[in-house]
Amino acid sequence: MRANVNLLWILTGFFALVATAYTVWGLIDPNQGRIEWAGTLVLGLCSVFVAFVAFYLSRVHGAQGGELPEDRLDANIDDGDPEVGFYSPWSWWPILLAGSAALLFLGLAVGVWISIVALGIGIICLVGWVYEYYRGNFAR
Repeated sequence: MRANVNLLWILTGFFALVATAYTVWGLIDPNQGRIEWAGTLVLGLCSVFVAFVAFYLSRVHGAQGGELPEDRLDANIDDGDPEVGFYSPWSWWPILLAGSAALLFLGLAVGVWISIVALGIGIICLVGWVYEYYRGNFAR
């Protein structure tokens, strides 16, 4: 996490430098000769946002009491590899759920009645996916 915090502080400085250069460039430009507020404000707020994230992560790193595996020089790759979860390679429910989501967005563009049908299909697919291991051949 220490490397992330350092990178975010560097990014904060970069955004502040770019915001200053953008403002000065707008003032020097003979065609414009004034501050362009939208770009200056956005770049300045990007700097502030990244500073907030860097400050938060530095406080979390200081409060956690331990170091992450990526901060240690003697760590192995497997130390930072968390358990992602269990996914069914044979399940058709995610494909059907994605199809119902596509139908839902199509219904928002074409007709509301299609969205209502897609919402019903989506609820059925979501329940089927959640309870896939509670009935049938793969019940546990």
